[in-house]
Amino acid sequence: MTSVAVAVKGGGSSGSRRAVKWAVENPMPKADRFVLVHVIPKITSIPTPSGDHIPVTELDAKLVATYVKDMKEKFEEVFDPFKNKCKTKKVETLVLEDDDPATGLLRFISESGINCLVLGSCSSNYITRKLKGPGVSQIVLRCAPHTCDVYVISRHRIIKNSDGSSSAFETSSACWMSTQGDHKRGTSDISEHISGVRSFHVESTAHEAYGASPMSDLSYLSSEAFTRMGFSENASVDQETNHHNLGDKLAISSFHHQSSSVSSNTGQMEVEQLRLELQNTISMYKRACEELVHAQSKVQLLSSVCLDEARRVDAALESEETLRKIAAEEKEKHLKAMKEIEEAKVLLAKEAYERQIAELNAMKESSEKKKLVDALFSSDRRYRRYSRNEIEVATSFFSEANVIGEGGYGKVYKCSLDHTPVAVKVLRPDAVNKREEFLKEVEILSQLHHPNIVLLLGACPEIGCLVYEYLENGSLEDYISQPNGRPSLPWTVRFRIVFEIACGLAFLHSSKVEPIVHRDLKPGNILLDINYMSKIGDVGLAKLISNVVPDSITEYRESILAGTLFYMDPEYQRTGTVRPKSDLYAFGVIILQVLTARHPNRLIFIAENAMANGSFADILDDSVTDWPLAEAKELARVALRCSQLRCRDRPDLETEVLPVLKRLVGLADSNLKIDRNHVDAPSHYFCPILQEIMEDPHIAADGFTYEFRAIKAWLEKHNVSPVTRLKLEHSALTPNHTLRSAILEWRTHVTYPST
Repeated sequence: MTSVAVAVKGGGSSGSRRAVKWAVENPMPKADRFVLVHVIPKITSIPTPSGDHIPVTELDAKLVATYVKDMKEKFEEVFDPFKNKCKTKKVETLVLEDDDPATGLLRFISESGINCLVLGSCSSNYITRKLKGPGVSQIVLRCAPHTCDVYVISRHRIIKNSDGSSSAFETSSACWMSTQGDHKRGTSDISEHISGVRSFHVESTAHEAYGASPMSDLSYLSSEAFTRMGFSENASVDQETNHHNLGDKLAISSFHHQSSSVSSNTGQMEVEQLRLELQNTISMYKRACEELVHAQSKVQLLSSVCLDEARRVDAALESEETLRKIAAEEKEKHLKAMKEIEEAKVLLAKEAYERQIAELNAMKESSEKKKLVDALFSSDRRYRRYSRNEIEVATSFFSEANVIGEGGYGKVYKCSLDHTPVAVKVLRPDAVNKREEFLKEVEILSQLHHPNIVLLLGACPEIGCLVYEYLENGSLEDYISQPNGRPSLPWTVRFRIVFEIACGLAFLHSSKVEPIVHRDLKPGNILLDINYMSKIGDVGLAKLISNVVPDSITEYRESILAGTLFYMDPEYQRTGTVRPKSDLYAFGVIILQVLTARHPNRLIFIAENAMANGSFADILDDSVTDWPLAEAKELARVALRCSQLRCRDRPDLETEVLPVLKRLVGLADSNLKIDRNHVDAPSHYFCPILQEIMEDPHIAADGFTYEFRAIKAWLEKHNVSPVTRLKLEHSALTPNHTLRSAILEWRTHVTYPST
């Protein structure tokens, strides 16, 4: 493949135009590749607006690359005047960087493997060639490799590197000078030399103003003036080289010899003309220098503007990149948010559907429960169903004057129904969640009949109220804290209260259907009747246990705990497992309160320390002065055993606790010196079966009144009357509230005269 390169200089110089024209007409038609080459100095610094130059090593690589790119694009304009001459061929352009144009061209020849290099040569006079020394074309001709043909195109001749060295320019000039004697030609030749000097300075100055180094110009020293005067192109290059110095001397001597034959007037005119031309040349040179300075200031200004623009472009690119990243992040967030919204919509739809299903199930369950309650109240004869109007009239439409208590369930009113004092517990209107508790209490109390369990007389499901027997002496809490100035209970009464609470708990825990755990046993739920007989009430939180968990096994069952903090079983708090012995912990705390009349907070710890230090008597309730210390300590030991942290460490109620309490109550009864079974009580106070004073009298179908537990046990085995021995029409039992009230009033006056 044949490659042809033409070295051109800026400003569309005549030498470059001749070189391009010759290359287009001669080697270009046969060449496969045609390249225009221009050499610029290496860029080692960048000018600033202040006129200084900053080395490229101290600047950012991107900024330097941008400046170099801009400069090369600017120097691409050098090729514009020459491209028009090469329309028939595809032309490549190349800008080389080198401080020496000849070195840059030689390196280009070596690296690109170019076959032919064409250079233009501007005609220069003898003085200019002597001042400047060897030109670019001479160096390239002398040093170019033999693989590349180098052509130097001047106005009247063509020199090729194979024809000889580049010194033929100067030798040919000397030969011409030695053979000519015409004074006129010599005079014109001197003018031509001076003109050559002038043209060289102007052309070099213009190129420097353009922005390139004078070394980059392909301004070659030629023998233009001599070739116009008849220099033979076929002269031997070797001869010119050998007579180089001699030719210079001959040219100078010939010039002086011919000049001496001219008239003095003509010589003076010529000298004056040369002097004027020299002044003109100097003036033009000064103007060119001024223009150069002005151009350099413009270049510096443009460089500063370019740097500022480059910085702005870099900042804009960085800002754009940052905004792109932010936009990508925002888009990702948006997509994530849309996804979360869709998931939330799905969950919302699912929850709405589940809520509708739950509401339907709740309505269905409520309807079924209502039917069950209605059926329960209509068919069960163990208690009466009261209407809303009866309850409102009895409580004076729920007058605040009749309120005797209030709790989480609702308010408790004292009133009279069926000529019997009763306590009516009314569910709050906003306590919808207590409806379940109401139904549970109805269900549990309807099955319980025990002297130490509060008796349920009836209910009104319309407004969610329960009708209990009225207990005149309030709760045990009233006597422990004594907020209302109530009298202190004697130790005999306290011992019996503890025993009766244990009896009631034993009854609940041994229920035939399923064991019942109260879960909220506390002094406020221990009610006292007119005879100070204790009864367990408020079983709304009671729990029926189908499968009792052994004390040695820990299970996690409930996540929502029920009860009062200081009376709540620690193991129940920790595991959620409820057992009958969970009530035993609260019972132990109540015993300690009965003995000490103190707040339950840290009471177990205080009692343990007092027992260990022998100061137990100091913590007893000082309102009682005749404590039996030994029996009180024994009762306290029972309380501490019941209030152990682990269920497995607590005693059994029926086999271990009740026998001790029964013995202590017997001691209290003997201390009263009253034998209940031998007092002069009315005969109708005695049960026909047990022959004891009744505590829970009930009327059977034969019209006689019996103790509830005795007649119930009788009816399980017989269907005849215990008195008349006649067959009973039915087995339903009706509470005899009138007789029960009379027995209680009698006991008040006989059993506890001191209180």
